[in-house]
Amino acid sequence: MSPDWIAELLGEWSKEVNIASTVLKTAVVILMAVILGCERSRNRHAAGLRTLIVLSIGSMFAGIGDLYFINELDVSFSFLSAAVFIGISIIIANTIIYSSKNQIMGLTTSVGGWTMSIISVILGFGLYTAALIGFAALMIGLLAFSRMETYIKNKSNHFEIHLELKSRSSLQEFISAAREFGLKIDNLELNPAYANSGLSVYTVRFTIVGKDLRKKNHNEIIDALSVLDCVYFVEKIG
Repeated sequence: MSPDWIAELLGEWSKEVNIASTVLKTAVVILMAVILGCERSRNRHAAGLRTLIVLSIGSMFAGIGDLYFINELDVSFSFLSAAVFIGISIIIANTIIYSSKNQIMGLTTSVGGWTMSIISVILGFGLYTAALIGFAALMIGLLAFSRMETYIKNKSNHFEIHLELKSRSSLQEFISAAREFGLKIDNLELNPAYANSGLSVYTVRFTIVGKDLRKKNHNEIIDALSVLDCVYFVEKIG
C-alpha cells in the first residue's frame, strides 16, 4: 500500500515516473511557489517570484530523477536531491545580506525558499500528501505567527536602533539622555557605511532597565528619543 493517500486516490499512474504525473507535479509545485512568492511580496519582502518558481521546479525534477534512478536503475543514493540541497544552501548563504543599518535582510525569504525546495523534492518523489502538509505548515508559519512575533519583539526588554546624530560631538549627550530615560547601552557601533557622508551614524543596542519604561513599547521609547535636540533621525532595527 502507498504511504501517500492522495497518490492512492489518484491511482498507480501518479506513483510512477511518466508524463501525466510529471505534468501534475509541475502544476502543483508552480502553484505553491506562486502562493509563497505572493505572500512575500504582499509583506513588502523581496519575493523573487521567478526565482522561487525555478528553484521549486528544479528541486521537484531532482526528486523525479532520483525516483527514476532508484526504481529503474537500482541506485541506492539520491544524489540529485543531495546536490540540490547543497547548491541551494550555498545560494541562500550568499543572498542573506546586511543593510547599511546593520540589519539582516532576506533571511526569512531565503529560508522559506530552502524549505520550499525540500517540499518540492518530496513532491517529486510522489509524496503528494506530505508535500501539501509541509507547504500548509510553511504558510501557517509565515502568516499566523507574524503578529505574534511582532508583539513579542515589542514587549522585549532588548531592542536595537539605527541612530543618526547631528554631529559626532552629540554622542555623549545622547548617551546621557538614554541613561536618564532608563536605557542601558549594551553595544554602540559607528556605522562604516556612512563614513564619508558627513553624518554621524550608529547602531545601538539597548536593554530597558527603568521600571516605568518597561510599561512602554519600543515605538514609544523611540518617539521619545527622536525629539532630543542631538538626534537627526532614529528608527528601530528589526
